[in-house]
Amino acid sequence: MLLGFINPAPRFSLITSSTRSIKSFLPHKLVQFFKQCTRSHSHHPSLLVEEEHIISLLHKHPTRNRYIQIHSQLITSGFHRRRPLDETQLIIWNTLIRVYSQAPFPEEAINLYKLIFHEITPSSVSYDSFTFSFLFKACANVQNPIIGSQIHAHIVKFGFEIHVYVQTALVNMYLMCECLNEGIKVFDEMPVRNHVTWNVVITGLTRMGDINLARHIFDDMPGKTIVSWTGIIDGYVRLNRHTEALSLFRQMTLVEGIMPTEITVLTFLTSVWKTGSFDLLQSLHAYSVRTGFISSDIRVTNSFIDTYVKCGSIDYGFELFQEVPRKQKNLITWTTIISGLAMHGKAKEAVNHFQEMENEGLKPNRVTFLSVLNACSHGGLIEQGREFFEKMVNVYQIIPDIKHYGCMIDMFGRVGMLEEAEKMAMEIPTDIINVIIWRTLLGACSYHGNAEMSERAMKKIFELERDYSGDYVLLSNTFSGAGRFDDAETIRNIMDGRNVLKVPGLSLSFTN
Repeated sequence: MLLGFINPAPRFSLITSSTRSIKSFLPHKLVQFFKQCTRSHSHHPSLLVEEEHIISLLHKHPTRNRYIQIHSQLITSGFHRRRPLDETQLIIWNTLIRVYSQAPFPEEAINLYKLIFHEITPSSVSYDSFTFSFLFKACANVQNPIIGSQIHAHIVKFGFEIHVYVQTALVNMYLMCECLNEGIKVFDEMPVRNHVTWNVVITGLTRMGDINLARHIFDDMPGKTIVSWTGIIDGYVRLNRHTEALSLFRQMTLVEGIMPTEITVLTFLTSVWKTGSFDLLQSLHAYSVRTGFISSDIRVTNSFIDTYVKCGSIDYGFELFQEVPRKQKNLITWTTIISGLAMHGKAKEAVNHFQEMENEGLKPNRVTFLSVLNACSHGGLIEQGREFFEKMVNVYQIIPDIKHYGCMIDMFGRVGMLEEAEKMAMEIPTDIINVIIWRTLLGACSYHGNAEMSERAMKKIFELERDYSGDYVLLSNTFSGAGRFDDAETIRNIMDGRNVLKVPGLSLSFTN
C-alpha cells in the first residue's frame, strides 16, 4: 500500500495523554467544541461557529506545542470520523497540513496525511488540491522524493493533476530534491503553465547549478516578470558568473524596461562589487533612494554599505551608515561598518563603533567579534584585542571558532609576541585546529627570525599536511636568516625528496 512504510509520527502518542493536561492547554471555547464533537459525530449547525473558531486559532500562528495539542484533540474527539466531510472540516485539516509542511517539522504533514488516508476510505476523500500542494512542500522540505513520488501517484489517481498549482508544487518538489529528470518531465507535460511555474523551474535549476538549462527555459518563457529576471540573475551570481549577471541586468532595465525590486537589488549587488562597477553602484543607490528601498528596507541599506566598502569606498559606506536612523540600525548594520572600517585600516574607529553598538543595547555575535578582532590584529591594538576575546568568551558566552583563534594568533605574531601566539595555538581544541593556524605562526616566526619556534610549527604542519611548498620555503628561509645554512639545505633536500614542487612566481611589467 502506498505510504504504508511511513512510520507513524511519535507525537501522535499525545492523543492518549490525559484529557486534563490537554484541556488546561487549550482555550475554554475550543475545549467545549471538542466535548460536543465527542457527544455526536453528526454535523450540528451549532458546531459551525466552533469550527470557525478552530480555524481562527490555527491561523493565529500559535506555538508548535499548541498545534500538536489541537491536532491531538481533533483525533480524540472523533472529528476525523465525522461524515459527511464538509468544506469547513477540510479547511481545518488543510491548515494543519500547511502548518506542518513548513520547517522545522514538515514530516508531521506527511504523517497526518497518512493517518487521514488510512482512517477514511477512498470513496470519501477528505482532501483537495490545496492538500497536495502543501504535501509536496513538506516532501521538498524533508528532501524525500520517494514519498513525493507516491503522493504524485495519488494526485493522478484522484484527478488532481489537472490543477496547475498542484503540478507547480510537484515540479518544485522534484527540483528541490534534485530529481532533475522527473521535474522537467512533469514541466514538459503540463498543458497549462503560469508565471509561477516558469519561475519555479528557473530558480530550481539555478539552485541545482544547471544555469545553461535554466537560461534556455528563461529565454523560452513568455511574458517574463521581474521575478523571472531576478531568478536567472541570481543563478549567475550564485555561480560567480558576474559578467553575465551584469549583462542580464542591463538587458532587463535598458532593453526590456523592467525596473528592479529591492529583492533584485539585493541579489545583484554581489556582482556589482565583484566586477568593480562603481558607477552602476551609485546609479543603483540613487534609484533605491528614489524608490524608497533604502528608507524602508534595512537589508538594502546594509547591502549598499557592504558593497561600497568592498568597492574600496569606505567614505561612501560610512556616510550611508550615518544616514541610517539610530533606531533602525540593527546588528548587521553595525557589524558591516565595523568590518569595513577594519578592512580599510581604521582600527580605532572600528573599536569605537563596537563600543557604541554595545551602548545602544545590541548584543554582538561571533561575526561582530571576528570583525573587531580583525581590526585589532591589523591595527596593533593588542590589549583591546585581548579584552574583546575575553569578553566574547566570558561575557557573551560565545565559543571561539578557528577564525577567532586565527585573528588572535595573527595579532600576536604581527607584533612579535610569538610565545603568546604559540600558547594560544596549543590551546585550540583538536577538533577544530587546522593547518592555517600553524602556517600563520610559521609566517610570524619567519618574519621575526625565530628558527626554533619555526621548527616546532613545521612539525605541527607536517602532522596535518606535507605537500605545500610554501611551508618548506618559509622554514628554509628562516634557517638561512638565522645562519643555519646546513639546516636550510636539509629542508630543501627533503622538499625535493618528497617531490614537492615550488610554484613559480610571476611578475608584471609595463613598457612604453
